Amino acid sequence: MADRALRGMQIGSKSLESEDGVIFAGRVEANYVCPRGHSFTVTLAADAEKPPTWECRCGQIAELVGETEAEEETKPAKPVRTHWDMLLERRSLEELDQLLQEQLEAYRSGELQLDTSYRRG
Repeated sequence: MADRALRGMQIGSKSLESEDGVIFAGRVEANYVCPRGHSFTVTLAADAEKPPTWECRCGQIAELVGETEAEEETKPAKPVRTHWDMLLERRSLEELDQLLQEQLEAYRSGELQLDTSYRRG
């Protein structure tokens, strides 16, 4: 009976998959140093932004080393888009004025009532 026993692999010992034809994603390394002097490297995706801080194994906050702030300063600042800006992208001032007049007429005629649920009594 012992000669007929099935042989198998140990669980988790080896993989049957090969890495042939696999293209790995680009990687970059970020170096950090904590206040207690521990230095370590974190591997990130090439297109990922390197965080300025990382938690060290000792629990302290480590700072990114070797990166200059000039890179962040050269990025153009994104202008803040307000609700009004987005509204003007969809409608012209003439259309907005016409809508305002229609809403005022509906309010004055009684078709539209003011929502008083937010008023304090």
